[in-house]
Amino acid sequence: MTRASTAARREEPATESPRSGAGSLAAISLDAVTKVYGHAGNAVPALDRVSLEVEPGEFVCLLGASGCGKSTLLNLVAGLDRPTTGTVEVRGGRPTLMFQEAALFPWLTVRGNVDLALKLRKISRPHRRETVQALLEMVHLTGFEKKMPHELSGGMRQRVQLARALGQQAEILLMDEPFGSLDAMTRDVLHDELERLWRETGLTVLFVTHNVREAVRLGDRVVLLSSRPGRVVAEFPVEIDRPRRIESHSVADLAAQITGRLRDEVRRHGAV
Repeated sequence: MTRASTAARREEPATESPRSGAGSLAAISLDAVTKVYGHAGNAVPALDRVSLEVEPGEFVCLLGASGCGKSTLLNLVAGLDRPTTGTVEVRGGRPTLMFQEAALFPWLTVRGNVDLALKLRKISRPHRRETVQALLEMVHLTGFEKKMPHELSGGMRQRVQLARALGQQAEILLMDEPFGSLDAMTRDVLHDELERLWRETGLTVLFVTHNVREAVRLGDRVVLLSSRPGRVVAEFPVEIDRPRRIESHSVADLAAQITGRLRDEVRRHGAV
């Protein structure tokens, strides 16, 4: 996996201005994207002139106060919604989207949930069986193939969701607070697993979180959105060597800097 573009970005200091998406070969490009819900007197602006690029193979984390439009932005990139104005370009095929809740089919086994992604791609039955087993091995779920979702822990259900996402063979993975409901130890283990899979597969990842340390632990770059309407107000290259630990001093120091900037935004807009 090529990291040349990411390494070059790490030479830059944190910037207070958004990037332009025009004319780029980025995996994800948003150019002056605005999203407004409702009409006239009932209009609610969610995003305001957001410009952002995510390079192929880059891991970018989105941060911001509740209601700042992070999930709206992911939905636009996923093609589940359209911007009011501006353009969204995604290269490398349709992204796959992971939610905070695993959203598994409760009537299917672990194997059945992952197999469904391959069946929708019209993969033959013999090839599906082999591929599903390989995917479950990748996320360390060997031996749980016949379990039902209700028999799994929250962390294991997220592993199934991740295996299903990988089974779609998308080059872009969109993650909407996928570990937000998990305990700290399980979340830490899944951080390691996600980083390993990201390195092995070369995925481009756009990751939404409220957890500043999680963003610094995982991201090549942390992008901060203002309170509603969401605007890109700061970007922080993460120049800490991998693998990182969420409790390390270097992660804590950068997280404190970003938290201070986030507090300023919350105070400025009166958000909570």
